[in-house]
Amino acid sequence: MAGQIVVAVDGSAPAAAALEWAAADAERRRLDLRIVHVGESWPYDERVEYCRTTLENAADRARELAEGVKVGTELLTGNVIDALIGESRQADTLVLGSRGLGGFTGMVVGSVGMGVAGHAAGPVVVVRGPAAGAHGRVVVGYDGSDHAQAAMAYAVEQARARRSELHVVSAWQVPMPAPYALAYAPLIEQALEEESRAARARILPWQQSDPDVTITHEELHTHPVAALVQAARTADLVVVGSRGRGGFASAVLGSVSHGVLHHVSCPVAVVRPRGAEAS
Repeated sequence: MAGQIVVAVDGSAPAAAALEWAAADAERRRLDLRIVHVGESWPYDERVEYCRTTLENAADRARELAEGVKVGTELLTGNVIDALIGESRQADTLVLGSRGLGGFTGMVVGSVGMGVAGHAAGPVVVVRGPAAGAHGRVVVGYDGSDHAQAAMAYAVEQARARRSELHVVSAWQVPMPAPYALAYAPLIEQALEEESRAARARILPWQQSDPDVTITHEELHTHPVAALVQAARTADLVVVGSRGRGGFASAVLGSVSHGVLHHVSCPVAVVRPRGAEAS
């Protein structure tokens, strides 16, 4: 991965929060910061001066927040989603606000955020608002899939840089037998025990290979979105793979990552394995 964080700004409040998050992350992980603004009709649009001012103000703010970070800016043209997906190919992480100036105020995550998170080449962090306070914990959803492996690696890196606990959530729904099918209850219990053992076995190698990071593990018998939303209440960052074991191969954004983006208020990182098909 390139040694830089890329953050998109457009003058909106969520973009300002994304800039703050990106500056702090670049400083923690000793990476460069690249600030971009996409003008879909630039250079012929009369708003060019506004775009340039937006970038300059963002760069000044970033240098104020993270004095030791190298900051660069660029005004891009074209479709916003396509331009940001292109940026993701050379970025360690792409950061953006949950919705921009063109979004409806009632939307939690705008079309740009969902489109970029579903197609980016690497980690995308979606930031809804300013940090409410530090909890000292990163939460990651983990089911052992390729996308979850990439999410776990990113979560470990984030926890290490923050000197925070990494809390791993494994969740699955318990099938409820009909009253006339109680005879299947022992089989269901056995299946749950096997799933629990498999989940613990998946976590153990990470605990052994990263002893400098405190990795805790929680198993919940509920929908993964509900489990992650609950865990996010005391998290500084929630990390998920772009899709998991239950996702369709053609889906660019799974139901869990989609649900987490819409229901979690802290920053959410959606991670796709590098080189995975994203179209």
